[in-house]
Amino acid sequence: MDGIIIINKNKNCTSHDIVYKIKKMFNEKVGHTGTLDPIAEGVLPILIGKGTLLSKYLINHNKKYIVKLQLGIKTDTADSEGKIIDEKIVNSNLLNEEHINKLLKSFIGKQEQIPPIYSAIKVNGKKLYEYARKGQDVELKPRIIEIYNIKLLRIFCRRKTNRV
Repeated sequence: MDGIIIINKNKNCTSHDIVYKIKKMFNEKVGHTGTLDPIAEGVLPILIGKGTLLSKYLINHNKKYIVKLQLGIKTDTADSEGKIIDEKIVNSNLLNEEHINKLLKSFIGKQEQIPPIYSAIKVNGKKLYEYARKGQDVELKPRIIEIYNIKLLRIFCRRKTNRV
C-alpha cells in the first residue's frame, strides 16, 4: 500500500507508537510528517510505502494549532500535566476581548523561541522531554518561528472562591 493516512492522535500516545502500529498492520515502510508531543492531540499525517517520498514536501509547511490557555499558574513542565510551582492572581480587568486581541496580535511575525524542555524537539537525536524526565541538563538553543495569524476563539473565566 502506498499513500497517506490522516490520524487523529490522542493524548498520551506518541507519534512513534502510531507509526509502529501502522507498520505492523501494513508491513510497509511508514513515516510521519512531524512529531507531536505525547500530551498533544491532533492531526498526524502517516506516510506509507511510496507515500514516504512525499515527506520533504509536507514536513516544513505551516501548521495550525488550537490552544487552551490557563492563566495564573506555572507548572514545572510548562504544560497542564506538571506540578504547580507558582500561582498568581490574574487581574480580571485585563480579561476582556479587546485587550486580549491586542496582546495576541503582538505575537504575529518572526521571533526567537527557546523550546520548552518538555517538548518532542530533538537535540542530539533525543527528544527534549526524554532529557527532562531523567533530570538531565541540555542546552536549549533559540530558534526562529513565525506566527502568521492568531485569533481568540473563546474566553472562559472560572472564578476562584474561598470555601470555608
